[in-house]
Amino acid sequence: MNANKIALVTGAGSGIGRAAALALQGAGYSVVLAGRRESELAATAARATPSGGPTLAVPTNVSQPESVKALFARIHETFGRLDVLFNNAGINVPAIPMDELTYDQWSSVVGVNLTGSFLCAQEAMRMMKAQDPKGGRIINNGSISAYTPRPNSAPYTCTKHAISGLTKCIALDGRPFDIACSQIDIGNAATELTERMTAGVLQADGTLKPEPRMNLKHVADAVVFIANLPLDANVLFMNVMATKMPFAGRG
Repeated sequence: MNANKIALVTGAGSGIGRAAALALQGAGYSVVLAGRRESELAATAARATPSGGPTLAVPTNVSQPESVKALFARIHETFGRLDVLFNNAGINVPAIPMDELTYDQWSSVVGVNLTGSFLCAQEAMRMMKAQDPKGGRIINNGSISAYTPRPNSAPYTCTKHAISGLTKCIALDGRPFDIACSQIDIGNAATELTERMTAGVLQADGTLKPEPRMNLKHVADAVVFIANLPLDANVLFMNVMATKMPFAGRG
């Protein structure tokens, strides 16, 4: 059990964030649930395991610096420290050709996926460096798209490639302060957002093909595994994917 450990999960109101938050809570962590929709954070908290750790829901827009600062102030006020950050919040826009993207569409994805991850990591590092005992772990949600794109996915793919650079920078800059950083790259977890894949997804050759998905539990279990590692051990990158999805050889 991790009764004295505090974890923060962004995007905790649905999908991967909800599953990871509940898995960490079930493993004994006190879990801070961050996300834009207060009602969905409450729905996540309502599913918590009675024997697990407590939860704290804090509505947050990770793309806004003041909202992120308020989130971390609440964590410090309530718990006094942070042991794990799962930088999970992310959005996408419809799959349209790059030349048809609007600036607002591009900016919205960059604001949440990249700037939001940076802002949360920055505040987490500040807290982890100052707390006693110092240190902690940051886990970034990358994607298969951190390696190779799907058709018409420029904003999402660019931000996920950038997350890989952010992960390496955090791992390097956090090293003197016992701050470990990991990235989990997920492929076709069964969430509402990937439901459309069962009907057919645009492939690089222009065809539409259904793609297999995997149980969301495997992602949540992987997050808990990484979170539970001692700070002198790290998984820098982990790929968890549906075995038969098109990735090796994509395109």
